Amino acid sequence: MFSKWIILVFIFPWNAVAQKKEEIRKSIYFDGGSYFIDEDQSNELFLWLDSIPNLTEKFEVQLISHTDPIGGREFNEWLSKMRSEAVHELLLIKNIPESIIHRKDWGLENPVFSNDSYRGMRMNRRVDVILHPIVF
Repeated sequence: MFSKWIILVFIFPWNAVAQKKEEIRKSIYFDGGSYFIDEDQSNELFLWLDSIPNLTEKFEVQLISHTDPIGGREFNEWLSKMRSEAVHELLLIKNIPESIIHRKDWGLENPVFSNDSYRGMRMNRRVDVILHPIVF
């Protein structure tokens, strides 16, 4: 029985590593109170999408939007939705099928960076475009 346990310990991690696929992400940043995406960021997003072979066959796209806390809950819920909608529209321009795009608008909830500094608030004003591999 001891030898079976050792074999399982060595085999399981090998399979887990071989099957694990990592997500790919890019963030789009916004000015305070804005959902405007400038031309430079649009072009960067398009180049990034173009650099991923067979994107629409191999990945699902998740948009996760965030805001800083300035403006209150209701405003930031609206702003978060507008930001993810702006990125969603860019994905549609690049012929990413709507059926593989999923959105989660966090607003001011669940900040990744500390809102105790200007830099942290600036980093929280974003939409993360996350590509999740489709596992067959």
